[in-house]
Amino acid sequence: MSDTPDTAAQPQPVGHACIQGYLKTLDSSPGVYRMLDAQARVLYVGKARNLRARVSSYARPTGHTPRIARMIRETVKMMFLTTRTETEALLLEQNLIKQLKPKYNVLLRDDKSFPNILLAKDHAFPQIKKHRGAKKEKGSYFGPFASAGAVNRTLNQLQKAFLLRNCTDAMFTSRTRPCLLHQIKRCSAPCTGLISETEYAEAVRDAERFLSGRSTKVQEELAEQMQLASDEMEFERAAALRDRIRALTSVQTAQGINPRGVSEADVIGLHMDSGQACVQVFFIRSNQNWGNRDFYPRVGADVSAAEVMEAFLGQFYDNKEPPRQVIVSDAIENADLMTEALSEKAGRRVELLVPQRGEKAELVSGALRNARESLARRMSESATQIRLLQGLAEAFGLEAPPQRIEVYDNSHIQGTNAVGGMIVSGPDGFMKNSYRKFNIRGDDLTPGDDFGMMKEVLTRRFTRLLKEDPDRNKGLWPDLLLIDGGAGQVSAVYGIMEEYGVEDIPMVGVAKGIDRDQGKEEFHRIGESPFALRHNDPVLYFVQRLRDEAHRFAIGTHRAKRAKSMSANPLDDIPGVGATRKRALLTHFGSAKAVGRANLADLKAVDGISDTLAETVYDFFHEKG
Repeated sequence: MSDTPDTAAQPQPVGHACIQGYLKTLDSSPGVYRMLDAQARVLYVGKARNLRARVSSYARPTGHTPRIARMIRETVKMMFLTTRTETEALLLEQNLIKQLKPKYNVLLRDDKSFPNILLAKDHAFPQIKKHRGAKKEKGSYFGPFASAGAVNRTLNQLQKAFLLRNCTDAMFTSRTRPCLLHQIKRCSAPCTGLISETEYAEAVRDAERFLSGRSTKVQEELAEQMQLASDEMEFERAAALRDRIRALTSVQTAQGINPRGVSEADVIGLHMDSGQACVQVFFIRSNQNWGNRDFYPRVGADVSAAEVMEAFLGQFYDNKEPPRQVIVSDAIENADLMTEALSEKAGRRVELLVPQRGEKAELVSGALRNARESLARRMSESATQIRLLQGLAEAFGLEAPPQRIEVYDNSHIQGTNAVGGMIVSGPDGFMKNSYRKFNIRGDDLTPGDDFGMMKEVLTRRFTRLLKEDPDRNKGLWPDLLLIDGGAGQVSAVYGIMEEYGVEDIPMVGVAKGIDRDQGKEEFHRIGESPFALRHNDPVLYFVQRLRDEAHRFAIGTHRAKRAKSMSANPLDDIPGVGATRKRALLTHFGSAKAVGRANLADLKAVDGISDTLAETVYDFFHEKG
């Protein structure tokens, strides 16, 4: 890969003339090009089999869609990267689009990783659990599932069916009697020896077979065991087996679609309407439907379905392993390149299919129906949201409807485990990828000092914004700040905004009324008298919803922090004590408190603990004491 230098550093013409000037420096190599505006912002990233031929098409003054014509007019500079192959250019293009988020590209905005089910194999009694992220743990992975909810529902039923443990290894080691999950028939209690290693291994094998698509065989065997138990008058065991069969049936019922002729595929349907698009993805694994997810890529009114589908595939699989088949509703222009890129990423052959008939076509039809219905709902909600933002602008005297609203709240108990929460809302509703939590670090704060906490949160927020987007052109700055509080809180926040030179950002404090009843909120702005909205005003309900979401997020973050501090183990802070040695110490002494009370000789007697580490552990607790 090589970087082609720009033309000489002299004033560049704009638009077609600018692009024309680059043609003499280009050859027929494959590669990626970037178009930049006068502020050096990337307008567009594209790939080309032949860079010179592709760029020359932009140099023509006519024959472009309105979107491309606008992009050409704004172009003052271009950058080029040549690649060895066309496939490499395709992969690089999609990677740059995700990084740079150019204005004129189709952009996949929601690109989270998907959860899996993991049967961990690093223990004599494997744990079954939800897993998200890199597959570094030893074990069998099943997925992806469309959502955490889909995983949790499946795990819930699998626990009923196979009685596998979901506790951590540390919890498993420390148990002396069965936990509640065993009492409600969700676990076979291997921690206390109520099931043998062999029997548990059989249950693990059955769970793997079920998740691998051999569910009918598992259910047949359970049915045979149930009948045998019934014949032998073991009615309690027969009832337990009946419940396990019901649990497996419940999983299959929830999956809805279970295709016979498609064992491993992503089914992708695209529906476009009025310059908006919805892509619906169904995850088919082991002949089972493991859920579906909708995506709303950023598109323009004159973008074709083929362009949207190709951009979606490239960005969606940038950080995900493709299945053996990718079944799509719309053909793409560079199907051969995409197939090669996906196969290279998966390390095996991947098929890209556009079915016209049969079961695969029926699956695509179902995905399209879901995409069409999801987009209709979203467009209806967006229209409502736009009206609310317009009403908010009128109520608060803003110049235009806000595109980014940031709402702040704090949560603590008498100053302990204090956190600040920031939620964000815009034309498409809550922007959960932009939510932020702030662990309050101020050592000089008085417990319960809400003013001081809000000052720390806003100080950190504005410091980061000024560092990351000093020119306010990346869309990171809010158009409106909503603060939970009255006149005093507003005055304190305004002082911080003046200090950082950002007092031009509209800011409103939302305070409960005299009776602290919802519906009687008062709104405070700096230098103005408090005011209220009429009780049934939709804008008032909108503000309440924003404030309640900020409160929910702050409380949830605080509870998570408090739970973590309550369950924190002092052994985690000792240098050299990892998971294995921690387990050895807890097994030997029973608790971290007992480890702290142990003398040096007892510590040295623990298997796996060297004399040096025993001294480190002993010194850790006694120096702290």
